[in-house]
Amino acid sequence: MFRIRFKKWYPYLLLSPALFVLSALFLGGVVLGLSQSLGYFPILGLEEPTFSYYIEVWSSSEFFHSLIFSLFIAFTSSVLTVIIGVFFAYQLVKMRGKNKIINFLYKLPIIVPHIIASLMVFLMLTQSGILSRIFFQLGLIEEISSFPRLIFDKFGIGIIAAYLWKQIPFVILVVYTVLKHINNSFEAAAKNLGASSAQVFREIYLPLAAPSIGSAFIIIFAFSLGAFEIPYLLGPTYPQTLSVLAYKNYISLDLTQRPYTMVIAMTLTMITVILIIIYRKILSLVSRYHV
Repeated sequence: MFRIRFKKWYPYLLLSPALFVLSALFLGGVVLGLSQSLGYFPILGLEEPTFSYYIEVWSSSEFFHSLIFSLFIAFTSSVLTVIIGVFFAYQLVKMRGKNKIINFLYKLPIIVPHIIASLMVFLMLTQSGILSRIFFQLGLIEEISSFPRLIFDKFGIGIIAAYLWKQIPFVILVVYTVLKHINNSFEAAAKNLGASSAQVFREIYLPLAAPSIGSAFIIIFAFSLGAFEIPYLLGPTYPQTLSVLAYKNYISLDLTQRPYTMVIAMTLTMITVILIIIYRKILSLVSRYHV
């Protein structure tokens, strides 16, 4: 019994030094951010914790608009990413490894840095970019300046486009790994009973892949909500995402703005934790349903 338990915990013991350092750094940052968001900043003479910074930030119109803008971009990009990613993952399953080139190419955007992805989207979608010039040459627009504004726009289309290009391959990879291990006999039995391809996907593949789809959605939603590079490079001046708003306050020469920055950072942390809790609840319900 002792040997079995030792084998179970042995990998964690090997990882414990690295996990300790990472946990200390992460928890240390969270504790520091939380204390500063409560107004505990001894270097400025602030030693009395208070919720006044939270009240002031949460009641401001700038924060409200940034929160709505951030949630809109994160939710829209995550939903579109999951829909498109699951569709292509299923198509790859149907191919069953017949085209190795496609299996290689769809993974390439994963390794491209977000800054490079931002530059590519900018060159493609800006009003003087590649796409507008193609439209002009085809006669679809009268002049290049009449091309719709897709970068620095209030709807964050450029940001969403960059997220889609980067995150769709991630969803494909996650979901495809699950779908390709589903027993083919399920599909064969369903088709023998008269099920169509759409019914097979909806009733067999989709429920079995639901936990992985949910995991991918939570991961990309949390990332999109807190990401900085793409919204900073492609986003409008107003409203800004919460991450950009926090950065703007953080680099201010006025150190009294630091607690406001930490309030925004802690707000993002709270939203992420809530999402994880919701996901775990949904996952437990799904597991009970299947059992």
